[in-house]
Amino acid sequence: MKRARIAWAGAVHDAVENRGELELLTPTFQGRRVGFDEVVWLPPLSPINRPRTVLALGLNYADHAKELAFKAPEEPLAFVKGEASLIGHRAFTVRPDGVNFMHYECELAVVIGRPAKRVKTADALQYVAGYTVANDYAIRDYLENWYRPNLRVKNRDTCTPIGPWLVDAADVPDPMNLALRTTVNGKLTQQGNTKDMIFDVATLIEYFSGFMTLMPGDLILTGTPDGVVDCQPGDVIVTEIDGIGSLTNTITSESKA
Repeated sequence: MKRARIAWAGAVHDAVENRGELELLTPTFQGRRVGFDEVVWLPPLSPINRPRTVLALGLNYADHAKELAFKAPEEPLAFVKGEASLIGHRAFTVRPDGVNFMHYECELAVVIGRPAKRVKTADALQYVAGYTVANDYAIRDYLENWYRPNLRVKNRDTCTPIGPWLVDAADVPDPMNLALRTTVNGKLTQQGNTKDMIFDVATLIEYFSGFMTLMPGDLILTGTPDGVVDCQPGDVIVTEIDGIGSLTNTITSESKA
C-alpha cells in the first residue's frame, strides 16, 4: 500500500493511493478522493511516530565514492540530521546565495516500524515499516573534513525532500534490487541500483541498533550512486525509485525563499 500525508481543505490528512487519486483516511472525510494536484504534500510520516533520529549515509555506493575521489568506507559512514530538514513532494529547496556546487542525492529511505536494539542482520527487515524516496541535497562548498559534522552541508532547512509515498515493507519484496534515477529539467543525469550499496539495509539496521535503539518512525537514508550535478534556482529535480515512487522538487534562491 502507498501511504501519504497531505494538507487539504485547511487540515492535515492521512491518505492512500487509489487508482490515481488520494483516498482520505480522516474520519470526517473517510473514503473521499482528491486529485494529486489539489493537495500540499507533506513528508509521509506518522505524527505519532515522528522520526526521533534521522540517520544519513555517506559514500555508501562505491561509484559515488570514486566520483568524489574518496576511498570507499570500511564501515558505515553516517551522520545525524534534524527533522526540520524534511519537506514534502513538490516543495521547494533553498540554494544559499553564493555557493558554487549544490547537488541532489537520490536515496532509498528506510522507515523503522518497531523498536530495534541489537538486531541481527537475518532479522533486520522485520523491523522496517516501509520505504520512501529521499533527495538528500549536499552543498560541497561547506564540506570540511571527517572531524567536523556535516551540519552546513546536509542539515539545512528544506534540504531533504521525502516522499511522496510511504510504501509498506510487505510490498517491497527485495529492497536491495531497486533501480534509482534522477532527472534535472527532464534530462537523465543519474542512474543506479540499490544492489550496489556497500552496506545493505539489513546490515545498516544491525550496525546502528548495535549501539543505539532505533524507534518507530526513525529514518535511515541509505546513500546515493554516482551521477550528481550542480543544481541552480529554477531547476526541477525528479528522484525516482522503482516500486517506491517519483519525488519532484524545485530549487529556489535564498533571496526568494
